Amino acid sequence: MHAPSSPAAPTLQRRLGLWTAIAVVIGSTIGSGIFRSPAGLADKLPGPLPMLSVWVMGGIFALCGALTLAEVASALPQTGGIYVFVRDGWGRLAAFLLGWGQLVMIRAASLGAIAITFSEYFHRVIGVDPVAPEHVLQVRLGAAAAILMTGTFNIVGVRLGAAVTNLTVVAKYGGLLFIVLIAFAIGLPQTGGHFTPAVPVGSVTTTAFGLALVSTLWAFDGWADLSYAAGEVKDPQRVLPRALIGGTLMVSAIYLLANVAYLSVMPIEEIRTSKLVAADVAERLIGPAGVVFVAVTVMLSTFGTLNASLFTTPRIFFAMADDKLFFPAVAKVHPKFETPWVAIALTAGLGAVFVLLRSFEQLADAFVTAFLPFYALAVAAIFKLRGRPGYSPSFRVPGYPVVPLIFIGSVIYLLANGFINPASRWMTISVFGVLLAGVPVYYLTVGRRSK
Repeated sequence: MHAPSSPAAPTLQRRLGLWTAIAVVIGSTIGSGIFRSPAGLADKLPGPLPMLSVWVMGGIFALCGALTLAEVASALPQTGGIYVFVRDGWGRLAAFLLGWGQLVMIRAASLGAIAITFSEYFHRVIGVDPVAPEHVLQVRLGAAAAILMTGTFNIVGVRLGAAVTNLTVVAKYGGLLFIVLIAFAIGLPQTGGHFTPAVPVGSVTTTAFGLALVSTLWAFDGWADLSYAAGEVKDPQRVLPRALIGGTLMVSAIYLLANVAYLSVMPIEEIRTSKLVAADVAERLIGPAGVVFVAVTVMLSTFGTLNASLFTTPRIFFAMADDKLFFPAVAKVHPKFETPWVAIALTAGLGAVFVLLRSFEQLADAFVTAFLPFYALAVAAIFKLRGRPGYSPSFRVPGYPVVPLIFIGSVIYLLANGFINPASRWMTISVFGVLLAGVPVYYLTVGRRSK
């Protein structure tokens, strides 16, 4: 007699359709950046045309990356996304360093920065001043609670996490679109817009433009996050390219329209000092109700981004563990909910810790600088993968090899600018120091078993 076979271990299921996949791209991308970044950009580039140009450049940067990864993802539709692309293109050490960076800095910093913005607006809505020194800890505890809550949603099930993402995407995109429409319908006829002089004398320097572009990329980050959950997308050869490209285009369009709307109502000099520019614009157009509307929109936006991030990025740790580059327990799938619950719990726990220790600015700057090299490696993997037998993507990036080279060249420019500029030099050096510290960790641990 044959011994009864043991039940198969639970695995991740392909449940995400096209709309949910697009919602993940939009939900992961539109968070706090479009509401917080315009003031800093206007300060670095105090002219309407330079400020709008940096948003256009950010959109081109993201689109070049999305077009390239759409091809790679259609050929490698596996859980882990960028981690898989880096591993197959550049080897296990590079993939480990990506995971190391995500573990010790990148993901927790991103979640923390988004959660702080959510908590600040939440406290403002309930009548508590979030910037008052006596409320700093309260705001950070609220941010940590938001991270843990959205982590729980994603552990309980893919459908629940996807439903929250879908609902908040409609709310955040619709909220931004509403601001755009009332600015064009009410504000623009009253003011005629504030678009001249388009380029004031001395408003643009190469260094300032580079720093501004880094801030813009914080707002655009998330365009590639769907790839982390590629192993759970239905018909991935068709859906992944459409969702990555379509979602990125939709985000780019609303970002540019929002900034044109801001300039339709407020001059650049006022935008420079407006930390809550969307709220200020709405207040001028429809009064105090506009402030409440924008505050609620930002809360939904950032909460949705937290939820989407905790759906996608824990899959990196799951894939690493499955590859034996991380603790095996992290690759466990919940027997009832069929989600990578250990990876999600780990990611949420790290984010909650980071948010209690760092400010928004520290978290956002560290995130962008640390992840840019891995974006470049993932995009550059296309040059190695195209020459390999069996590589058969369902989508081919148009304009190859120019499109991926534009992306890689932009990353090199931004990182070089970070090292050269005194204002960002030591932060850039420290971030790379933390990333490179993963090399000896690799060779002392999992790298020894890879030989």
